[in-house]
Amino acid sequence: MKLITIHLPEKYIDKLEELVTRDLYPNRSEAIRMAVRDLLKEELGRLT
Repeated sequence: MKLITIHLPEKYIDKLEELVTRDLYPNRSEAIRMAVRDLLKEELGRLT
């Protein structure tokens, strides 16, 4: 994996942290990876 840096509004970070606190994701990075994966699937079709 490659490391990237993104800037997010504080509200987004708070909501990501809430997902982690609820044990829906192990950490914020994983939640973001899943969101990006789902976006790519939706916009570009099946990923290999």
